[in-house]
Amino acid sequence: MCGICGIVDFSGQPAKESALRRMMTRMKHRGPDDDGVFVDGPVGLGHVRLSIIDLSSAGHQPMASEDGRFVMVYNGEIYNYIELREELAEFLHFRTRTDTEVLLNAFRHWGPDCLHRLNGMFSFAVYDKKERTLFAARDRFGIKPFYYYRDEERFVFASDIPPILEVMPEAQRADDHSIFEYLVFNRTDQTEHTFFQGIKKLQHGHSLTIGPEGVSIKRWYDLSRKIHNPFQSAEEFRATLSSAIALRLRSDVPVGVCLSGGLDSSSIVSILLHDYQRDDINTFSAVYGKGVEGDESEFIDEYCGQLSHMHRVHPSADTFYHDLFDYTRAHSEPTPTTGPYAQFMVMQLAKDHVAVTLDGQGADEQLAGYHYLYGYHFKDLFKKIRWSTLFDEIWRYSMEHRSLYGLKTFLFFMLPPGARTKLRAGEGNYLDRGFYNAHAQKSVISEKLYDAPSLQEALLAHFEYKLEHLLKWEDRNSMYFSLEARVPFLDHRIVERLLAMPGESHIRRGVTKAFLREAMAGTLPEKIRNRKDKTGFVTPQADWFRGERFKVFIASILCSDTFARREYVDPAAGRRMLEIHNSGKKDLSREIWKLVNLELWFRNYID
Repeated sequence: MCGICGIVDFSGQPAKESALRRMMTRMKHRGPDDDGVFVDGPVGLGHVRLSIIDLSSAGHQPMASEDGRFVMVYNGEIYNYIELREELAEFLHFRTRTDTEVLLNAFRHWGPDCLHRLNGMFSFAVYDKKERTLFAARDRFGIKPFYYYRDEERFVFASDIPPILEVMPEAQRADDHSIFEYLVFNRTDQTEHTFFQGIKKLQHGHSLTIGPEGVSIKRWYDLSRKIHNPFQSAEEFRATLSSAIALRLRSDVPVGVCLSGGLDSSSIVSILLHDYQRDDINTFSAVYGKGVEGDESEFIDEYCGQLSHMHRVHPSADTFYHDLFDYTRAHSEPTPTTGPYAQFMVMQLAKDHVAVTLDGQGADEQLAGYHYLYGYHFKDLFKKIRWSTLFDEIWRYSMEHRSLYGLKTFLFFMLPPGARTKLRAGEGNYLDRGFYNAHAQKSVISEKLYDAPSLQEALLAHFEYKLEHLLKWEDRNSMYFSLEARVPFLDHRIVERLLAMPGESHIRRGVTKAFLREAMAGTLPEKIRNRKDKTGFVTPQADWFRGERFKVFIASILCSDTFARREYVDPAAGRRMLEIHNSGKKDLSREIWKLVNLELWFRNYID
């Protein structure tokens, strides 16, 4: 796990090592163990290393192939590198034990087709000295980042946005449409655009080539073409999940688990205990106290007596206020909730014990873990005229959860895209009217994510337009503390087969994640396996923001002249929202945080 960067000068001028060094310094937290630079005329590559596999100097990057033709910088892990190495050893010589050299030789032997053989998370760039071309690629689901800025003179890329700003200050301009989607739909990263106008991300499952003809981008992996072989049984799914976890234990440094108490991370811990007898594994959890919103202590406690090393951290209003600058700097783009802060603190705790963590990210998107997904399920049944099943599922949902939320989402997803956008914008009722009118008709979220006709297609759309912001937050939270985060549920062998299954495999009799619950019977503690609520990484932000310290701080933001001049929000509406929240009449903490975080981002990166 590392940080990569590079410069290609289209004019033919030599790439400047000093510029690469500045970029590398800006992301040194991603790779504190080593660094290196390669320059060949107009092409320059930089790398900062976090040593995970083969800790020796043999893993130094940029790494050149044995014949000297190819030079690579790489960020990620290829989990099946041992098997690939054995296959490639028939054709090529190996000098190290690293997965880096396996990837380099795989590219050398198979070219871009090597991508389909990789089981892992990655972003990398390979320079071909002979053809004078640069090839770069990103993993199937966007676990590892790749940002770039391109103008007529240069192509600049990096694992984070700040290194690009270091050498391309003209990129410090806000992307208004990204801000619109963030404010209205609480979403980021649904397209190639970032919050910085001109800085884009290479989309998941895509590659790019820079050669004499310029820059070309193509899709090398299309998930929709892979979902044709569903799991035949819960036992088969469980065996594949166990295999994915075993692959992600490959490491020359200690590995731990981020344990939330939910079904997903608990399934990982339970398989480690049941299949691999790893009662020595370190776990890391965020807790708030019994009865406090977001606290899952009672489920985490199910492992007391089974695990030897359970660690807990206690996020609070005081810790968040203290960490606010570091947290916002770690992310470099706004986050629509304070939920990622809980993970930020978990990673801060974990860094003192391990160098690699596992967690359950990605499971909700393929196993239908979010409660609003009931709306897609009901919509599917309605459109197929399966009335009796629809009414039965609605009734069972209401009995299980004592809530109308699923029915509300069903009605919401039945609306046309324009009505959905208008309804969501009206929830906060604080957007500047001119700003809304300029962007309301161009929402990718409303047209692509929310328009899915069935639960199965909604889950696929989540991989295209929703999952990546969670992966970005995980990457930035973990790498800020020089940790590698691994996500077993995003092994492509699991994703492709789970998404091939009909929606009714995942939502049955009013309960989500039915297939996972079935698969984990006898392995997962029953209290966890049968829990019906969905928490995830959340914080009691409503109470935090009503504390005196935050009340003063938030007021100073929402009443400031700079906030009033942004022209995204009606300032008076923002202040009224704060008054309503502080009175305790309504929880408006999410909308308040979005405005505060956006203003802090402007002050740190744009103004």
